[in-house]
Amino acid sequence: MKNLKRDILLQLVDGSSEPVMVVRIDHPDWPVAYCNGACESIAGNDVAGQPFADVVESMVGRELALEISETIRGGQETSIAIEHGSREYLLFLAPLRAERDGVTTHYAAYWRDSVALAASTRNDMQQALLKAKRRIRDLTRDDPVTGLLNARTFREVLAHDWAVAAREKTSLALVAFTLDDFSAYREVFGRHASDSCMRRVAQTVRRCLRRASDVAARIETDDTDHLVVLAHSSDEDGVNEFAGRISAAVRELGLHHPRSTHGRFVTVTYRTRVKVAGQDRTSAKQFLDSVL
Repeated sequence: MKNLKRDILLQLVDGSSEPVMVVRIDHPDWPVAYCNGACESIAGNDVAGQPFADVVESMVGRELALEISETIRGGQETSIAIEHGSREYLLFLAPLRAERDGVTTHYAAYWRDSVALAASTRNDMQQALLKAKRRIRDLTRDDPVTGLLNARTFREVLAHDWAVAAREKTSLALVAFTLDDFSAYREVFGRHASDSCMRRVAQTVRRCLRRASDVAARIETDDTDHLVVLAHSSDEDGVNEFAGRISAAVRELGLHHPRSTHGRFVTVTYRTRVKVAGQDRTSAKQFLDSVL
């Protein structure tokens, strides 16, 4: 079949009653590249050019926005049940790959009425399969103790975002948190209580992430564990303020630490780095090593 002209395809999609959005993922902010009329009715008329993570977060909340962002970062095709207003949808996410080189530069998001889809038994089976696939993906991507990304996945995300930022000459920021005197905490309370403490701190870090496109991970080194956050930012003062808020939030958890040299409760120390990618020969690995 001959290629259809672009204006014909746009008329077809614009006239669809199904909300459709296309996101450019080869740019650091994942801007919305296209939104048809049906999509504008639920997302707003001014979403074009806005970061996709921010648009989705405003529609469905931070937790689902984080899951959607992780799906896109992993290059996955999936669907997620969401509520918006008084209606229920299935949000389908699909990578769009160029025929010539197979590189994914855009993602398509389709909002489909879940009531109509629920009538199909076949769809129920498909959703069960997709849910199982997401669970398998999570088991391979997530750190079992904290629920954050594991070190391998985080390094992959950083390498990808570093390459994109280098092409666009934009900045990335890293913040590495270390639990103070945590070996002493483990000696007092044991491994299980230490894991529980680490998870609570990690989830506090996750809740404080400013945008759904920010990611956090647990990374182990020879001497300690680090909770590391990757963000797209060029504002060093803002990054330090962000790290300080997380540090305060961890202290406010009130987790008793009888052997801490920093006070009565569990606290964290942090290091921050902000760098323009591609400015010199620094690699993504060297950038990460600088905060660990």
